Amino acid sequence: MRKNLFRALGLLFVSTALATAQDVGPRRGALVIVGGAMKDPAIMERFIELAGGPEAPIVIIPTAGAGDHYDQYYPGARRWRKLGVEHITVVHTRDRNVANSDAFVEPITKARGVWFPGGRQWRLADAYLDTRTELELHKVLDRGGVIGGSSAGATIQGSYLARGDTKNNTIMMGDHEEGFSFLKNIAIDQHLLARNRHFDLIPLIEKYPHLLGIGLDENTAIVVQGDRFEVLGQSVVAIYDYQRTLAGEGRFYFLRPGDSYDMGTREAMRRAFSAEPFDAVKEEPWPDRQ
Repeated sequence: MRKNLFRALGLLFVSTALATAQDVGPRRGALVIVGGAMKDPAIMERFIELAGGPEAPIVIIPTAGAGDHYDQYYPGARRWRKLGVEHITVVHTRDRNVANSDAFVEPITKARGVWFPGGRQWRLADAYLDTRTELELHKVLDRGGVIGGSSAGATIQGSYLARGDTKNNTIMMGDHEEGFSFLKNIAIDQHLLARNRHFDLIPLIEKYPHLLGIGLDENTAIVVQGDRFEVLGQSVVAIYDYQRTLAGEGRFYFLRPGDSYDMGTREAMRRAFSAEPFDAVKEEPWPDRQ
């Protein structure tokens, strides 16, 4: 696994990763990353639009869930069908040999969109990390498709797997620390305000200061294209950047729907016509805790 290599490189790059802008998001395609609940139809509609419309082939991978068996009758597909999606294929396995097989990845090779529902993100890592399935997921983006997910399906899209411990979901840095890296040098948390988690990413970013932390509340998404994302939905997204401190020594700040963010330059932009700049964000590292 790449986990030990990730840890070593993380420490090596602390001093250099922030010196220059870098590619963080996918070079092609798009990501829709949701903080949970998924009660805002506008988020699902945006995913369908990015996939190419209701007629586009979409794959759902519910492996983060606790069940052993998911098939084409998976209940989570009903919401997509109600929005007019015509071609849905559900794929699932916990067997890494199956995840490497031609038959299993065949629907993914034809997909214009792939969706990961919620559950526990380490289950996705166990089943698919470093398999042909993961390779084909990256190819979905390479050909201009879209990958999305909610809750666990959000966190797996980052390079660092927050809350990846098999014992419980309160351990931020656990026995699984590697995601699919659709976003590089990123740690993603979810259910931010709904579960009072807005301070939980701070120790993680203090340990791995090269990472950018992104926390998403429920019914709220970021839509990523290239290094930029736009906030979509009903609540807020929090940014945790070790090199930027708020006035009063704050370690994170919020973006609202319509705001955007450049993950390469780490600059936030308020939505158009807003008179609220991010004047309170100072380009200096977080102060040491006393």
